[in-house]
Amino acid sequence: MKPAIGYLRVSTSEQAKEDLAAKNEGKSYLGYGLASQKAEIERFAEREGFTIVAFYTEVASGKLPLSCRQMLNDALARAKRLKAPVLVSKLDRLSREVLFVSGLMAQKVPFFVANIGMDADPFQLHIYAAFAEKERRDIGARTKAGLAAKRTADPFWKPGRAKTADSSHSQYKGCLAGAASTARSADAFAEKTARMLRQFRDSGETLADIAEQMNLLGVATARGGKWYGTTVRNTLRRLQA
Repeated sequence: MKPAIGYLRVSTSEQAKEDLAAKNEGKSYLGYGLASQKAEIERFAEREGFTIVAFYTEVASGKLPLSCRQMLNDALARAKRLKAPVLVSKLDRLSREVLFVSGLMAQKVPFFVANIGMDADPFQLHIYAAFAEKERRDIGARTKAGLAAKRTADPFWKPGRAKTADSSHSQYKGCLAGAASTARSADAFAEKTARMLRQFRDSGETLADIAEQMNLLGVATARGGKWYGTTVRNTLRRLQA
C-alpha cells in the first residue's frame, strides 16, 4: 500500500457541525462537511491502493492564500517528507482560484482529487479550477443582482444579519494584514542592508561568500538568524537589485 496524506477543509466550524448533524439525522446534504470529505477520500484511497497516514483538518476560507493555510502547509510538508501525495475530496476544498492551484503545483507535492480521479493531468486540473473560479464569480454576481432587485422593489428593505457571524472574512483580512506587515518589515530591513550586500556582490563575491562576510560582521538577518546564500539571494531579489 502507498502512503498518502488526507486534507479536509470547511469554511467555518458551523458548516462542519451542520453537515455532521445532517448526516446523523439521515438527511441529504451537500457533502462539503468534514465527515463526507473524509469518507470520500477513504473510498478513493482504498480503490487506488493508498494508505492514509494522517488527515489534516482546516477550518478556513478558501480565499486565504497558501501562506495563511497552516494545516495545508503542514500536510504538504509531511507529504514531502514521506514522498507521498495529498488527497482531497473535491478541488474546491483546496481553492476555487486558478492561481492558488498553480502555486500549489509549484510545491512539487502531487495531489489527487477523489471526484476527478488519478488520470487528471495538471492542464485538466487548471481547467477544473477555472470553471470553479467562474462559478464563484457567477454566484457573487447573482447574489448582488438579487439584492439590487429587492432594494428596487422596496427602498426601505435592508438585508438581515446572519445569526452566527462567519469568521472567514476577518480571518482573511487578519492574515493578509499580517502578511503585509511582514513584507513591510522585510523591505525595511533589506533597504538597511542593501548597500553592504551590493558592495560585496559588485566586488565579485559569491552568495555563500557574502553570507559568510555578513555573519563575520555580526549582522543578523531580518529574523535574527544567520545568513546563508539563499538569504542573500532572496534579499537582493526583494530589492530588485
